[in-house]
Amino acid sequence: MSEPNIQITDQALAHIRRQLDLTQAGYLRLGVKESGCNGFMYMLDYLEAPEQEDICIEFPESVSVCVAAEDLQMVSGTEVDMLTQGLNTALVFKNPNATSYCGCGESFAVGGEPDDLDTSGAADLATNVGTSS
Repeated sequence: MSEPNIQITDQALAHIRRQLDLTQAGYLRLGVKESGCNGFMYMLDYLEAPEQEDICIEFPESVSVCVAAEDLQMVSGTEVDMLTQGLNTALVFKNPNATSYCGCGESFAVGGEPDDLDTSGAADLATNVGTSS
């Protein structure tokens, strides 16, 4: 099984490191679940140890991100970034596998017929699953 191709910006990495310290966790699990109005939502869990089926990647700042094998295909290629709007700061996910996003930015779809979907604004949408700083 291949290692997931996930990128994390420096600002998001610093945020994740702070959250790991606050929760006294050793790992962040990035996954997806069926939910939302468009198919899938990102899930973040702070863990003491990875599950047996998790694939873990090491990042600078001693950040370890785990992905469950069943979620690997959907999150591979994702860039994790931070978005600040006013007083709110949240992690956002830019996923090249997403073929559409819901209007609220909370969920995304994969597969289907991308040529039939209006994704012109998809790069500007953010999936907000992080915590406020």
